[in-house]
Amino acid sequence: MKRRKLWLRGILVLGLLGFSGVIISQIGSKNDELATRVEKVLAKLSLEEKVELMAGKVSVKNYAKELTKGTLWQTPENKKLSIPALKCIDGPRGVGIKGSTAFPVGMARGASWDKDLEERVGEAMGYEARAQGANVLLAPCINVLWHPSWGRAQETYGEDPYHLGIMGASFVVGAQKHVMACAKHFAVNNIEGNRFYVNAIVDERTLREIYLPHFKMCVEAGVASVMSAYNDLNGYLCAHNKQLLTDILKNDWGFKGFVVSDWVNAVEDTVSAANAGLDLEMPSPAHFGKKLVKAVQEGRVSEETINDSVRRLLRMNFKFITSDFQAGYDKGKVAGKEHADLALQVARKGIVLLKNENAVLPLKREKIKNLAVIGRLADKKNLGDIGSSNVIPPYAITPLEGIRNRAGGTIKVSYGSGSNVEGAVRLAKNVDAVVIVVGMTWKDEGEGGLSFFRGDRLDLNLHKSDEDLINRVCEVNNHCIVVLQAGSAILMESWKDKPGAILMAWYPGMEGGSAIADIIFGNVNPSGKLPIVFPKSQDQLPRFDNRAKSIVYDYYYGYRLFDKKGLEPLYPFGFGLSYTKYQYANLRLSSDKIGKNGKIVAKVEVSNIGKIPGEEVIQLYVGYQGSKVDRPIKDLKGFTRVALAPGETKTVSLELSAQDLSYWNLDKNSWEVEEIEYIVYVGGSSRNEDLLAQSFKISGK
Repeated sequence: MKRRKLWLRGILVLGLLGFSGVIISQIGSKNDELATRVEKVLAKLSLEEKVELMAGKVSVKNYAKELTKGTLWQTPENKKLSIPALKCIDGPRGVGIKGSTAFPVGMARGASWDKDLEERVGEAMGYEARAQGANVLLAPCINVLWHPSWGRAQETYGEDPYHLGIMGASFVVGAQKHVMACAKHFAVNNIEGNRFYVNAIVDERTLREIYLPHFKMCVEAGVASVMSAYNDLNGYLCAHNKQLLTDILKNDWGFKGFVVSDWVNAVEDTVSAANAGLDLEMPSPAHFGKKLVKAVQEGRVSEETINDSVRRLLRMNFKFITSDFQAGYDKGKVAGKEHADLALQVARKGIVLLKNENAVLPLKREKIKNLAVIGRLADKKNLGDIGSSNVIPPYAITPLEGIRNRAGGTIKVSYGSGSNVEGAVRLAKNVDAVVIVVGMTWKDEGEGGLSFFRGDRLDLNLHKSDEDLINRVCEVNNHCIVVLQAGSAILMESWKDKPGAILMAWYPGMEGGSAIADIIFGNVNPSGKLPIVFPKSQDQLPRFDNRAKSIVYDYYYGYRLFDKKGLEPLYPFGFGLSYTKYQYANLRLSSDKIGKNGKIVAKVEVSNIGKIPGEEVIQLYVGYQGSKVDRPIKDLKGFTRVALAPGETKTVSLELSAQDLSYWNLDKNSWEVEEIEYIVYVGGSSRNEDLLAQSFKISGK
């Protein structure tokens, strides 16, 4: 019997190998066909025709007008050789064409820690982009949140490179089922006010370990394009930076797609940009076009350099854009029920419960008959920035609308804007509970560089009027819930002790009001976790100067900096409460020793010891014992979500590769895995008391 099982297993393995061989053969065949087509077309193009493909065709003088229209930013079409135009559209939180689905901002989606859900968001945005005529979606934004003052914090997923990479790569996979994705902004783009001229000074190890890994993960996911940033990096404009665009991106990582400039002011010199590896200047040929043709004719740029860029552009063009590109794509699905339901699901999972004293939440319908909703943002459609990430959906549910819709006929809901504090206090005195909605809007934070954008948020406190409103209302009602809207951290020391509950809702998208109400009334158990650290005070953070001509980006920031200095945050990275309780037990590793090319599996038992179902985000961090270089106390190396019924226990497995624990050796100019002891931490946040620990060693190959 045993021999027969082995024989059958052998037949199965051979069959699978044969089948996968067919798949590999088919993939190889398609790649060969694509390469052949690219080379045939390339050979037929004149120099002028090649260069024409390397820039957009929107006039710079019409840029501002086009920006406000939701324009598809196009490159020229070559009808003679059947080369379609690239048609680009913005999309960090939805497709930038009026009427598209407005999803929660990237930071809110990062707070979900749900890579599968983010793939679905990418897929929905990709579908809507294609249905509306675009073939390049300018997303995801995966810049590290080095400091919560950054105006575009809301567009990215958080502060941790690993987390950014997982979420960004998931979005890429989803979006590229329909269109080309574009990972941006490459690289070290972290301040708005001086983004056009600041020189980001970063040592090679910090660059490789902190500011690039997430881009590499998107490249490994097959991203079609990468957008160069506005800023300088170590003295070279990112669009002119050969080390960044060619040495690292194209040569080290094997990137097969194309590099596109950011829009306007990202390129300053024709020869420098072309020779550095920039393939496409957008939105117009300010430095490419005729200037690039002349540079080639004069021998300052080789035609082989041009060929490489055009080859990359054609490869992605022919791979993604079919002759019947929009066939079967239904515009009726754009912001339709399916995508609206997805936006609602994402908003629910991204809301973070920061405080819940005495189980103030969820509101108990049998005890709450009169509810007041107070605050200037309660009745406002607050979707985030109005810069390049702007999305104008067909509707948006405000928090007040959502609460009224979910309250039903048994709860009376009253509203006060809070503009008159005394009036708000009188309203709060006569109700069973109060929801106070405060925070930021596009006027406080967003994209910088143009006069109608406000840029960085230099003060991380709420507006003084919001703080006064919270303090006064909470004095007269001990059943207060504060709902915060913003793109990153908010300081709370002056008022955090007053309300019973605090929810971080971010900019939650077109269904955000419904999601907030679902959390408040307990229709949904909150499960979001912070993708950034919330400080107690601004002096716990690195210096943020959005007028400086140069900034040195140190290795430590965010939760790594807090661990390094022993600082206590207001709320730690990875933190988020639930209406139930989770218990972690029995952490064990598959081995106590692996080689430098080995893998190890961490298993932990997670139990829901409360009375309602919930979802928990399990996080895995690694610490380094005896390293010869300065390393973090711990850093994130794995996470997953698990759904648990009341009383249910599940064993969760997280795999860890030795190669993922390497550091950049400056002397050898390469990655190195140390033969030392590593500590694996697993738990519900980065806070020490929330983590279990086990150690293992790496030794040998």
